[in-house]
Amino acid sequence: MLDFFAVITKGGLVLWYFQDVAQQLKTSIDAINALIRNVVLQERGGMDIYTHGNLALKQQLDNEFDLLFVAVYQNILQLSYVDKFLSDVQREFRERYRDDLKEGLYYKIIASGDFQEDYRRILHAAEAQTQLVKAEVKKPRSFHESAKSTKTVSSMIVRGGDREQQRQQQQAAAAKKAAKKEGKETRVEELEPEEDEEDEEEVAETNVLVNGGEIELSSAIETEKKAEDELDEETMRRNREKLFNKRAGPKTPKMDKAKSPKAKGKKGKEATVWDLCGQDSKSLDYSSKGGSGNATQSSLRPDFLPDQSQIGTLSGNLRGMDIPAEKETQKKSSQGGVFSMFRGLVGGKTLTEADLDPVLEKLKDHLIGKNVAAEIAGKLCQSVGKKLEGKVLGTFEGITTTVRNTLTESLVQLLTPKRRLDILRDVVEAKKTGRPYTMAFCGVNGVGKSTNLAKITFWLVENEFRVLIAACDTFRAGAVEQLRTHMHHLNALHPPERHNGQVMVQLFEQGYGKDAAEIARHAIDFSRKNGFDVVLIDTAGRMQDNEPLMRALAKLILVNEPDLTLFVGEALVGNEAVDQLVKFNRALANHSTSNNPQIIDGILLTKFDTIDDKVGAAISMTYITGQPIVFVGTGQTYTDLRNLDAKAVVHALMK
Repeated sequence: MLDFFAVITKGGLVLWYFQDVAQQLKTSIDAINALIRNVVLQERGGMDIYTHGNLALKQQLDNEFDLLFVAVYQNILQLSYVDKFLSDVQREFRERYRDDLKEGLYYKIIASGDFQEDYRRILHAAEAQTQLVKAEVKKPRSFHESAKSTKTVSSMIVRGGDREQQRQQQQAAAAKKAAKKEGKETRVEELEPEEDEEDEEEVAETNVLVNGGEIELSSAIETEKKAEDELDEETMRRNREKLFNKRAGPKTPKMDKAKSPKAKGKKGKEATVWDLCGQDSKSLDYSSKGGSGNATQSSLRPDFLPDQSQIGTLSGNLRGMDIPAEKETQKKSSQGGVFSMFRGLVGGKTLTEADLDPVLEKLKDHLIGKNVAAEIAGKLCQSVGKKLEGKVLGTFEGITTTVRNTLTESLVQLLTPKRRLDILRDVVEAKKTGRPYTMAFCGVNGVGKSTNLAKITFWLVENEFRVLIAACDTFRAGAVEQLRTHMHHLNALHPPERHNGQVMVQLFEQGYGKDAAEIARHAIDFSRKNGFDVVLIDTAGRMQDNEPLMRALAKLILVNEPDLTLFVGEALVGNEAVDQLVKFNRALANHSTSNNPQIIDGILLTKFDTIDDKVGAAISMTYITGQPIVFVGTGQTYTDLRNLDAKAVVHALMK
């Protein structure tokens, strides 16, 4: 039974709705608002079912009249008729109010309100059809109805009256084989087809004759063997000659090693040329500045560190990525590539599912080739198909421009944050209330959590904020020492004398093997007492299937309630990104004891400089979580930190 049904325009006007008496109106409205906010506005129309609390929602778009049909029901119910019911209601509503919808006279539809009887009729018909399907008992087929009944024992038994007929068949087969033997001398090359025919006849002639308990075996096999033995020696000699001549072909002479082209100009191994990020090798050689000594210890001393001019600055808001030339990109993409096949469809027609299916299939392959997860690529194409189905193209409007613009708009809308996220402003607001702003970093092993934490620390220090790093990775050997090294480097770049004697970066650690949640809690208390503005919590890398570590992460977030929980993921992953994010969010929700568990708030995408135009991981991660990509790591220095530019990513994806 449906709890709520509504027909809404894309402008947000409710034309008609139905409410079940058992369901509160406010709960259904909240669920529909969440659907519009998280699915419709974010272009995630490929989702089959959207859940909100204990409610499940399904939607149907009408692109001709810009209508949205939404059905709301309890998610514990398995209603198989909802899809067909939505289509039937859509068709009936369109036919009844077609003229008013064309003219935009929505007030007449709202004032009439006479669609309830049709709605109940369609709903009862759908429910009755479902009950009939459930009540239908599928009985197993009887033996006589099955294919095995035709293969009985009697079909393989030859009765006594048929013995004479069987003998005649055997004699005819023997005479046929004798004739074939005479023709083998003139048709040596056609032995294989004859052998196939002989095999078929051999199978047919091995029947068992049953008569009064006597069993006679057919002598066809013996006859065939005798015919083969009588093959004359001349034919066998010619066959052997042919086989020998075929095998003994002309041999290619071996190439002289002295004349080999590889032996002429053999070169040694060339030295690798490393990219020094615009710096020469002398500026990166610190060994000449301090003489000999332990390298690990000297690397912690400020005398052996580059100055600020070599690193660069990150003051103010982070800049975005470089955007390619829009006109040039569109020109190239219109000349060829995946969109070249769209030219076959012309304007001035209503797009149907049959028109869009082959185009969207090619588009799906293109997205998968750009590292978008296969499941997400399918849902994106499904969303674009639903958005374009029923759309009437203008006279001078081609399918190429229509599909490209629709997909581009959907992807840009998907990557655009649905809420304001200004970390610098949030830090200032938290500072006014006398508490530190806390950020927790989580993710799988080896994605670069500690390195990018140091980049964010450098950015915050450049903006005059004091940062406390909480070393909550008590599992990996060397994790605390890695953060301590970053602390020394950052304090050397921003010494206390430049900040009124204040140490800008400090590490809070309590060794290995301790409870990470307690270390984070003590770090937050320490920062509050000592005037730190931001606390960055570094956690251990963990695979999404490791239940004990996922439970420990959920405890850390539940106890300390960070202002921002960042998932650190690689830009290199494809389908794995979906599995990681889904299981991280599920673990944080399942292992939390709160009624409103805190899940991932944002994404930090690392190694973005290694993927060229295969930027599909950004699409996959944003689609799954609905959360924005807050930071993008683009290199190995402290300044290689950027804001995600949605247009740049989409242009690279559509290239």
